[in-house]
Order: sequence, then C-alpha cells, then structure tokens
Amino acid sequence: MTTRYAIVGTGARAQMFAQALTSHGELVALADVNPARIAAQQRRLQAAGAPPAVAYDAGDVPAMLAKERVDTLVVCSVDATHDEYIVAALDAGCAVVTEKPMTVDVPKCRRILEAVRRNDGKVGVAFNYRFHPVHEQVKTLLAEGAIGEIGSVHFEWLLDVRHGADYFRRWHRDRANSGGLLVHKATHHFDLVNWWLNSTPVRVTAEGRLFLYGENGARHGYARDYNRAHGAPAAQGDPFALHLADNPNLAELYLDAESHDGYHRDVNVFAPGTDIEDDMAVLVRYASGATMSYHLTAYSPWEGYRIAFNGSRGRLELDIVESDHVAPGVAGAVKGHSAALHGVEAAAESGSVSLRLRRYWEPPVEVPVAAYDRQGHGGADVRMTGVLFGGDADPLHRSATALDGARSLLTGLAANASIASGRCVDVAELLDISEWE
Repeated sequence: MTTRYAIVGTGARAQMFAQALTSHGELVALADVNPARIAAQQRRLQAAGAPPAVAYDAGDVPAMLAKERVDTLVVCSVDATHDEYIVAALDAGCAVVTEKPMTVDVPKCRRILEAVRRNDGKVGVAFNYRFHPVHEQVKTLLAEGAIGEIGSVHFEWLLDVRHGADYFRRWHRDRANSGGLLVHKATHHFDLVNWWLNSTPVRVTAEGRLFLYGENGARHGYARDYNRAHGAPAAQGDPFALHLADNPNLAELYLDAESHDGYHRDVNVFAPGTDIEDDMAVLVRYASGATMSYHLTAYSPWEGYRIAFNGSRGRLELDIVESDHVAPGVAGAVKGHSAALHGVEAAAESGSVSLRLRRYWEPPVEVPVAAYDRQGHGGADVRMTGVLFGGDADPLHRSATALDGARSLLTGLAANASIASGRCVDVAELLDISEWE
C-alpha cells in the first residue's frame, strides 16, 4: 500500500521534501498559513508531473489528517510551531517526519515526548548531516576504534557572511521563533556528536553575544539606513542585502506572498529587533566522560567546519570547506546560489574535504573520502529521504528519533540557559531524558 503524506509549512525547505515525495509515496495535501506559498508548491508539483495535492490552512491540520487519510505528516513550519503539528499528528494516529530542530523549548519538547509515549507514536527528525557520506566514514572509523576511547572533541563551525547573515534577515532573528542559533542551527552539530560518540550531554557551559549583526553593525561600519532591501535605494550595492526580486524562486515564495501575512524575508541584518547571538562558545560534558569544545561563528569570510577527535590511540581530524569565500553579489541570487537555498544548491565558490588519521608513533594518514555531491548538503538530502521515505537500508542507524531530537535540543537549550545565567547547567535540570528512554 502506498504511504500517504502531507506537508505543513511550504517555504523553501519544503521543496526538498516535496520533490522527494514525487518518487516515494503519495503527497496528498499541503498546509500553510500562506495560500500563495501553497500555490507555488502546487505549481512545482504539477511541473514535475505529480498528482495535485489538496491545499489547507495550517489551522486545519487536524481536519486535513482525517479527511485526506494521511499516514505521515512532514513538518516544515516555523520551529516554534513544530510541537503543535507533531502532537496533532501523533494523536491522529499518524507518523511524523519533522525538520530540525524538533522544537524550541523544554515545555514543547516534553509535550512531544508525552504524545509519543501515549500514542506509541513514531517521530523522525530530519538530521540530514548524519547522511553525509564523509560523516558516515567518521562514524565507522570511531566505532571501529581507530583512535581508541574518545577523550575530547574540538568542533568549530563557520557560517559565512552570506549564509550566516541570512538568519538575521528572517524569522530566525526572533528567539521565540527559532530558539537562537544554538537551537536552530547547532542542533545539527550537537546531534552529530551525540551520534558519533553514542552518548548524551550531561553538563553545559556557554558564552555568547551578538557581535556583528543587529545594531552592532553600525560600530563596524556596515549598517545602512533601511528596514528591508526590497524597494530601498540604500540597499543597492549592500553586500549584506538580499534582493528577492532577483531570484524567481524567492520572489514566488515570499515577495509575491507578502499580501497574505505581511512576512518580510529580506530584513536588513543590521536592523534593530534581533535577540539572538552570532558568536557562541560551548563546553559540553557527555555521559561517556568525553568533553566537547564547540564554537559557532555566523560572520566568517568562508564557510565550513573543523572537527578533531582526541582518543587513547590517536586523533582524527575532519576539515570541510563548503565555500572558500563569498563572491561579490552572490548574496542576491547569482544562479540561485543564495543563503535561502543553502544546501539545496552548491555554493558557487570552491570547496574541499580532508580526513586525517593521526595514530601515536605513526605518520599521519590522509583517509580517502567517500564520493559526495556538493548539491543537497553533500548528497545527504537524497540519502536521507531514501531512508525516511523509500525504505533504504540504514546499517549505521542514521534515522533520528524523538529522543535523538530531544538530546540534541537539550544541548542548545542548556547552552542558552548558561549564557543567560552565567553558570554551568546540568542538562537534567531542564529535562531528565532518562525518564523517556
């Protein structure tokens, strides 16, 4: 029997799921607060030769699930609303696949876990970075004991001034919507470490601040006097501006849809009103005894990440460059390469990957890396949807559950709590995950 799917939240990220569902299962319904975005997704489905999906207002999701006999709901809405749709689907007897993060705070996380328990329900969290072929290699090497017992992890993630800036021009700049970057973005990274170590965080200390974006941009000499880029003469030539009209995809999804909800996708990154950090340092202790030092910078000249694992038999180092610089004008929409499409299309600039194994008393070895496509998060999106929707084999247990979503979320929430309070935070103070295991 063919699985019947519905998607709630039809913005840019939903496109990847909708495309995948033209090959896996049957996409029967779309829901959103904005009918123009639903119509845009319907046109794409029609162009792909897929059957039409019925449109619903996001407030009518419970009725949609029943009327369209939905088996699995895919949640791609604003992060703070995930719990509403996840719980409604579980209570209706549906399975759920949700975009990361699973939710944005402890009460909503608890609400989801309670719904999973009372319904014996299934929630899959779309942690696509687990499906990156090089990340799979790291998992295998660590599991095989290539560096022995892991003592510490050093993890630096750099968002460039195209991708990083984008979080400060859309709804993510409001912590109530996204939980901040330690929840919305770093949830990927915290989940990877949980998965690689096969462990869970127990104690977190963090520091963070808004350094470059927001009103601080004035002291760095970048701020220009406009609220949003569209129609603003001051935004012309601003390397931080996103010009929606120059990108047909973004214009259709957002600019043409503004009359329905008033949402502006192109806010000035230096405009007042942002309450999230752009520079964060986190120290985590895991149940295994290992520690992690983590740093997220959202204003780097290049994009990528560096990870090192120190073990009882040596060290494993991974360096990935997703874009070695940001080309002038690319932030607007050159060939579709905008921050809004990050992960869907490869960056126009150069990238590279290096994996090195350094064992005690031996020369370093460059490990040949698995072939990966720079499209779709290194090919991870296609591999993930093949497992989630197509039933592909999953020997590395890459599919993430609601408990995995909670473990990752709790690292970010504990870090946020530490920044706010100035103290070390025991994760169990927020939510004792052992109660749900």
